[in-house]
Amino acid sequence: MTRTHDVIVIGAGVVGASVAFHLAALGVRDVLLLDRGQVGEGTSSQSSGILRTHYSVPTNVALARASWAAFERFAEYVGDDEASAGLVKCGYLIAAPEGDRLEPLRASLAHQQASGIPLHLLDAAQARALLPIAHFDDAALIGYEPEAGFADAHLVASAFARGARRRGATLRTGVAVQGLLRDGAGRVAGVRTAQGDLQAGTVVSAQNIWSAELEAWTGVPMPVRAERHRVLALQGEPAYTSAMPVFKDLGSPGMLYCRSYGGRQMLVSEGTAGETLPEPDNQPGDVSMDFVADIGAQVAERFPSYDSAGLASSWTGVYDVTPDWNPVLGPVPGLPGLVVAFGFSGHGFKLSPAVGRAIAQTVLGLPTEVPLAPYVIDRFARGELLVGRYGQGAVS
Repeated sequence: MTRTHDVIVIGAGVVGASVAFHLAALGVRDVLLLDRGQVGEGTSSQSSGILRTHYSVPTNVALARASWAAFERFAEYVGDDEASAGLVKCGYLIAAPEGDRLEPLRASLAHQQASGIPLHLLDAAQARALLPIAHFDDAALIGYEPEAGFADAHLVASAFARGARRRGATLRTGVAVQGLLRDGAGRVAGVRTAQGDLQAGTVVSAQNIWSAELEAWTGVPMPVRAERHRVLALQGEPAYTSAMPVFKDLGSPGMLYCRSYGGRQMLVSEGTAGETLPEPDNQPGDVSMDFVADIGAQVAERFPSYDSAGLASSWTGVYDVTPDWNPVLGPVPGLPGLVVAFGFSGHGFKLSPAVGRAIAQTVLGLPTEVPLAPYVIDRFARGELLVGRYGQGAVS
């Protein structure tokens, strides 16, 4: 006799583990969390880990704010004194020169302030006091969010998974889902795996770049693509210490983001579109010397002493990108019994606590603290894309 679970969650990355944790915390007795690999070893392990509430989409701000509250008291939040998010609370600095990114920044900062988020508008001297290795001579507007920083996505995913198990959930790794089961009424009723069929009252898919598999299984379009991004760790002097804030440079061609890495190096990458992959693939990709030279030149424009910085290491990460660079959250019309959370486009870790809770509440038919209506999947068919003030990209 096949056992029927209350809820099956596909994907034990940081979002799926958060969903499983919140389902169990809300009293769901039989939650099964599945992953084709190990907990947090997929795209979550490639995250740059930056935490901020700066977005131009209001509901993103609300999700990020609720998530920050969880990260800031993470051990208490997951009920485990030994749990750590690896949080470095160093603040977040964002600057724009005169040009087409200035007014979007001004409007986004104003929304943060109106939402009651701690935020300071700085002049160039004040910004340099926080990030003395950079110059801000061209900055027309600078915002500083002290309640921000970076953390470790793998630690967070692992803690959520452990918290789910302590509350009665079951975790099975090395189990690849191959399809969805449907009952006689067409309702999604479980999953098909190489180890056998598993039934459930509800299936939650948090498959990240593999969410496209849902389209093959159901025939329903899933607007998501895999996009590879390249990240560098630069060794320069003076060091980029962990006391210095994360920095978003809207004045650079690549809208670079930077943060301390290892306490002395600079982690840096572009906040623009990456390389679209023909198939989902989170294996390491190449980082060309042309890319290193281009990013190095942009870094040196903002950080003059890094003109002679050395390349300490490089790697790639993969985003699950939707047409408007914002996630799809909630039920899928025509597929009762299926709830999805995909397409975070680089935002998944930042939003994972609040998204996990909201998806769990949706499964249970409870109201969500942050409305998920803007993230419904049929917005694409209706042409109502959730595009932020910065346009399509990683600061939506």
